[in-house]
Amino acid sequence: MEKEVHEQYEYARKRIRQKKALYFHFVLFLLGSLFLFVANRFFGFSIGTEQNWCTWIITLWFFIFILHFIKIYITDRFMNKKWEREQIDRLVALQQKRINQLESSINDNPENKI
Repeated sequence: MEKEVHEQYEYARKRIRQKKALYFHFVLFLLGSLFLFVANRFFGFSIGTEQNWCTWIITLWFFIFILHFIKIYITDRFMNKKWEREQIDRLVALQQKRINQLESSINDNPENKI
């Protein structure tokens, strides 16, 4: 029972670290976007260019943030240790079933008997 409690604790700890990193990434994204916008608009970093370069950087950064969000709240939520363990157990059961079928076909085949 203690092992189960420890696994639950470690899983919760890992999820908290992931969410904390996501929130930090979000704050960094907001501050970085604000800095890029201010640098582009008010400090003249866009002189000589007609395109709004900070918009492209912010859009790319937002896309990366969305991927991070999907990983934390969708992918890792469903494909955790429990899911992995269930998939392994299912595949082992399928392999064992196939081995049993092969053994029974060998045992039932009269040509294999000596």
